[in-house]
Amino acid sequence: MLKLENIDRVKYTQYMFITVRLLNNFSQELTYQVPQDLQSAVYRGTLVQVPLQKRIESAIVIGIEPADAVYPFKIRMIDSIFPFPDDTSYRKFATSLAAFHQIDSLYLFKRVKNFLTENEDEVVQADQEKIAQATSVQLTDEQIFACDSIQEDLAAGRYQVTVLHGVTGSGKTEVYKQLFSSVLADKKCAILLLPEVGLAVQFEKLLTAQMFGVEIFGFHSATTIKQKRALWQALLQERPCIIVGVHLPVFLPIAHLGIIIVDEEHDAGYQEKNHPKINSKNAALLKASLKNIPVVLGSATPSISSLWNIKNKSWKLVQLKNRFAGQFPKVQVVALSDKKERKNFWISAELYVAMQQQLIKKEQTIIFINRRGYSFFVQCTGCTYIFSCTNCSVSLTLHEDGRLLCHYCNFCLKTYEFCPDCKGKDFLRKGIGTQQVVTILQKLFPFAKIERADLDTTSKKKAWQQTVQDFYDKKIDILVGTQSISKGYHFPHVTLVGILWADINLHFPVYNAAETTLQQLIQVAGRAGRQSNDSTVIVQTMTPHTVFNYINEIDYVQFYHHEIAKRHNVGYPPAKHIAEIEIRYADQNIVEKEADAIANFFISMASQEILVLGPVPAVIYRIQKTYCQKIFLKSIDRTAMIQLFAKLDKKQFLSSLFFTIDPIS
Repeated sequence: MLKLENIDRVKYTQYMFITVRLLNNFSQELTYQVPQDLQSAVYRGTLVQVPLQKRIESAIVIGIEPADAVYPFKIRMIDSIFPFPDDTSYRKFATSLAAFHQIDSLYLFKRVKNFLTENEDEVVQADQEKIAQATSVQLTDEQIFACDSIQEDLAAGRYQVTVLHGVTGSGKTEVYKQLFSSVLADKKCAILLLPEVGLAVQFEKLLTAQMFGVEIFGFHSATTIKQKRALWQALLQERPCIIVGVHLPVFLPIAHLGIIIVDEEHDAGYQEKNHPKINSKNAALLKASLKNIPVVLGSATPSISSLWNIKNKSWKLVQLKNRFAGQFPKVQVVALSDKKERKNFWISAELYVAMQQQLIKKEQTIIFINRRGYSFFVQCTGCTYIFSCTNCSVSLTLHEDGRLLCHYCNFCLKTYEFCPDCKGKDFLRKGIGTQQVVTILQKLFPFAKIERADLDTTSKKKAWQQTVQDFYDKKIDILVGTQSISKGYHFPHVTLVGILWADINLHFPVYNAAETTLQQLIQVAGRAGRQSNDSTVIVQTMTPHTVFNYINEIDYVQFYHHEIAKRHNVGYPPAKHIAEIEIRYADQNIVEKEADAIANFFISMASQEILVLGPVPAVIYRIQKTYCQKIFLKSIDRTAMIQLFAKLDKKQFLSSLFFTIDPIS
């Protein structure tokens, strides 16, 4: 940092005055002096370190005061200028993103400051050397065509979005590596985004093992402060490097950025779970457009909106239709309503026989159920009482150790011996989760080695990475998991995937339920047969649905044509855009009253192009003792909805208001 030493702190005429906002959420604007020798380095948007009482705080310059300004009190001097990469587009990126999400433009600067000053964390990286493929790979004709097409945009230095639609196991990673090599050879930097930290850690290790002599930085929650500061130095010095992460890399100021690659671009994990719900993919598109660089959106199941943009926004489509190794699995759909005799309701006769054969052949199986825990809920047989969370409007999930747990606030009942309403002791345990599946399979296949992969296990990063390694090394026969195992992982010995309850999410009250369900099914089915010519996927369903006609991933584009017609008919994204306004407060009466007032304001002020819907209670209308109402705006024009929300005087309400464009449920 540029330190100030031996400066005369009395004669104001030597200094310029600046107005700053602290990055610690302190709302008051403060005035400081800047000495003559640093004035040329200070402008609106500069990050500085300033004294406040007896400590030093980070701040951003929001105004330059007149040189002849007179103050009736002593003005303290800044301590130093925060070194910042020479990214000329960063301020416009920050203000544009802030306007889009209706947030303070300081938000991005706070994220940058926080990542350099947060506490040291343990970095967890499993030994993925065995997962890494050979460093020299002969590309297929499809891969070469994909690389050449995107490298044309690199060479031209233009903003172009390319949707890389590559079937599972088609070698998209090899295409990424070739593009990275081109960018690094041009002394520039590349960003690789992945939807989960676990995948980011895996790719970081894989690229380090395969791309010798290249600087590769992880930038995510598993990255240490020391590594983050090393990355910052690389950006200050404009060294060529690859930055791997989920949300954070797009917030970085990068003067020499050459390309952004978004893998699994369809994934809902790119939308942040907490407000402001910034979608990292959308932020990447904005960043690339301001820098005139290409963006690659890779997926085996591209989002409906991305496929729509190929026709309507001149995005480019490049396809990898063949697997790099192995063949597509055979897909078999089985109805759980079938009355065939079976050893357990959740394991069809077809799946049971297939799993037996797997153990005999010493090949591996993945069992997928998108629910963790033991049972969805526990209900009294006497009075139908359901154990529910005291803080949230959800039932408690039964876990294997007998605890009833809320998956939203972690409220826990350690035991449930009798019903609190009727004192009865007979209960129904309804639904199924990963823990119960493991118990069932241990009884059916007592000699098999079975492990579990869900949020309860994958959140313990070191243990989860060891499970991944053990499964790769064939020390595990059956892996039972949720969506944690549905993307990105390459397990060459998996030749059977069983999906226990394929329609579990199809009936959620969201417009894209069919899309997200099919994407998830194809992704988990794609774990089978990646290095085998004989593999099977058994899909168990409670009720029939047209979405199951498209599980064979080579039919995915046909699903797009089916789905986009429905979206046009009812005006859902991408045919029209949706803005979601959440109104939250601890008092239910107040939140309902204020939601009505906000809706009435929107109705009175909205143009004919904007449809106002609501207010309605959120699907889960209470979380952590806070109530939530929602209002939806629908329009072809995103800007019109943003401007309408901006007209609302938020300070008049007790409730907290949150604004999200095209939320991903």
